[in-house]
Amino acid sequence: MIKLHSNIIGDKGQPLLILHGFLGMGDNWKTLAKKYNKEGFQVHLIDQRNHGRSPHTSEFNYDILATDVVDYCKQHQLKNIYLLGHSMGGKTAMQVAVKYPELLKALLVIDIAPKYYPPHHQTILEGLTALYKAHLTDRGDADTLLATYISDWGVRQFLLKNLYWKDKETLALRINLPVLKEKIEQIGTSISDDAMYMGKTLFINGKKSNYITENDKDLILKHFPNAEIEPIEGAGHWVHAEKAKEFFEKTILFMKKTD
Repeated sequence: MIKLHSNIIGDKGQPLLILHGFLGMGDNWKTLAKKYNKEGFQVHLIDQRNHGRSPHTSEFNYDILATDVVDYCKQHQLKNIYLLGHSMGGKTAMQVAVKYPELLKALLVIDIAPKYYPPHHQTILEGLTALYKAHLTDRGDADTLLATYISDWGVRQFLLKNLYWKDKETLALRINLPVLKEKIEQIGTSISDDAMYMGKTLFINGKKSNYITENDKDLILKHFPNAEIEPIEGAGHWVHAEKAKEFFEKTILFMKKTD
């Protein structure tokens, strides 16, 4: 058993656990977490293993990531939780729901389907590998180096949040890059064909994203028969950041009506 790092927003309230996506961290959700807390939720911003400040290990798959969440709930004496996951975090959340349904009050899955996705982060991983190998002493230099691989400023800023000062003169990455590269096939795996969660579920997708398509609806309802699927216009994969107000309204409405 490992102890996941988390940032807990609020001293009390209905527990809401948020699981970030691949190469992210819990703090990516801090702004929304404060809004959820004002609505009566105690929000747990969790760093999944090999990400953020959580332990680095050689093991990495959705069974293990789901067990980490269950262990976290035991360590913090949490039950009847709302579980929200984005992208890779959504896959983890689905795995928790189908294997440990008694733990959940409701499930929220953001811009990911229960299907297989082929590896598609190669360029990002090449850029991060360049950072990993470089002797970085300046965040601006890190951005310049990463820009030779990734032109999108927003994606670079998301990735550069993984930088921290290893010592007074050296920047390093919080992610366990060697293991994440080795286990990249695990990121896209589907949930088991016979897996099912009967609880209340909300899927949100960005209409400009191709992670959830119209063709995925039947598959979602096969595994999550009580799911609602809510698209958000004008949003891509980072729907919660691109359309934060609409995203917050949809998620809070769903959680309040399942309370």
